[in-house]
Amino acid sequence: MSNRPSPVLIHLSFRTASTAVFVVFTARLAAKSIRELRARGIVGTLKDLYNFSVRKFFRFMMTLPGISEKVNAELNKTLTRMEEDMVPRGPGIKRYLELPREGWTDEQVMSELHELANMKHSRWEEGKVSGAVYHGGEDILKLQTEAYGMFSVANQLHPDVFPGVRKMEAEVVAMVLRMYNAPESGVGTSTSGGTESLLMACLAAKMKGRYEKGITEPEIVAPVTIHAGFDKAAYYFGIKLRHVPLDPVTYEVDLNAVNRLVNSNTVLIAGSAPNFPHGVIDDIEGLSKIALKHNIPLHVDACLGSFVVPFMEIVYNEIDPTVTVPLFDFRVKGVTSISCDTHKYGFAPKGSSVIMYRDAKLRRYQYFLATDWSGGVYASPTMAGSRPGALMAGCWASLMRIGENGYIESCRNIVSAARRIRLAIQNEFRSIYVLGQPIGSVVAFSSDSLNVYDIADLLLKKGWHLSALQNPAAIHIACTRLTVTSAAELVSDLREVVAQVEENTTAGEKTQQGDTAMLYGVAGSISTNGVVDELAIGFLDNLYKV
Repeated sequence: MSNRPSPVLIHLSFRTASTAVFVVFTARLAAKSIRELRARGIVGTLKDLYNFSVRKFFRFMMTLPGISEKVNAELNKTLTRMEEDMVPRGPGIKRYLELPREGWTDEQVMSELHELANMKHSRWEEGKVSGAVYHGGEDILKLQTEAYGMFSVANQLHPDVFPGVRKMEAEVVAMVLRMYNAPESGVGTSTSGGTESLLMACLAAKMKGRYEKGITEPEIVAPVTIHAGFDKAAYYFGIKLRHVPLDPVTYEVDLNAVNRLVNSNTVLIAGSAPNFPHGVIDDIEGLSKIALKHNIPLHVDACLGSFVVPFMEIVYNEIDPTVTVPLFDFRVKGVTSISCDTHKYGFAPKGSSVIMYRDAKLRRYQYFLATDWSGGVYASPTMAGSRPGALMAGCWASLMRIGENGYIESCRNIVSAARRIRLAIQNEFRSIYVLGQPIGSVVAFSSDSLNVYDIADLLLKKGWHLSALQNPAAIHIACTRLTVTSAAELVSDLREVVAQVEENTTAGEKTQQGDTAMLYGVAGSISTNGVVDELAIGFLDNLYKV
């Protein structure tokens, strides 16, 4: 008698297995659909589906003969103009495409460096740039240069070889932890900037969710104004980022929407102090309640707030005691991590930031270990392996040189300048208005009757490089120490420019569109969504053209 199972049993077993697979697949699909409906609602889900379909349709239309040729021709014109603006060529422009056969003299190198430093650029020295240059003063720059020279060969990867750099890094982290009211258990690491700090916070949350809760499809819930570094983290680490809408009045994250979006796959909730677009501090205490209820980590992105928001309570007690500065740091029980850029309002050299955690257990999840590598045991606290000790020396020197009182004074000046700009817009203008109630260094304004991108382009002609925003269309300025002396000039130029756009609008005339108006006019259209991608890629490609 044969021991082989009968064809009938084989068939039944196959049907049972396939049915089980179908049931599991259907159950997972149903659970995901329910999560989406709960998160976005029927109207929101239908709207997402509509926008997705429209984008797909227009992208398909742009591939059709006749249409694609016209689109590509216009696109190539714009890309060519962008390249001409970014990549200087022509008579008098020297290009070096290979190593010189004989090394230059010091004098030759310095001469060329002076030429490069004096190439035509934005007038940041006059305080006409939003953010970008966080200048601590000529004395600080000189000190940083000397510190950099002393530690130019230092590498944080080798603390045994450069123990002084290790000590400075640990002390910088400790100082920033104290500034953000961390508990005794608080820990952190330095990073290369705000984006890496955010990447580390997201990675740690993802790994915590995997090892402690078995989450294999991690999700992060954060407002639409959260820094794009979160989108990058989601892209790099395979995380779904659920963007939360804002309260239409306060421009803070909508807590009801956060509640709907949180589910069993959520590994992190995030808020900003303040957010980059509008300078508004999210309701961190409200987010904390949700995080604690669901036992989910809560990250506060204070990269932009850095060395301003910790001192605003002191400053506002002096300049306007009616303003209440909301809690945003480790005093809020649910906050588990905070990112702070020392290279912004800490005035440290570019390339330094700190990521902080409430306890060491969460920090461990950002570490990378390779204990069985043939080259020896490899352990790294952040994304980079080698890290420039010279930058850390410059950071430590800056913090020690300026000190707490220096940062309080800096906060007072910067916040006061931003406040003057905000109050001027609120009290003197009828066709533009401030978004939300920012109390820090950033002021954003929009208009219901004027094209704000035309305003941005006309301000650009006067030397102002402000940041263009979208959804909604707006402009913002991140005030720095350089802005303090130019705030009055900005308000004056804004009066002139707004009056010009108002006059053109009333007369039915179009203001001649500049680059900002054209780019963001395209970016704001669903039908041209793919074109913006190509423009952004073209910009990045131009960074490496000679």
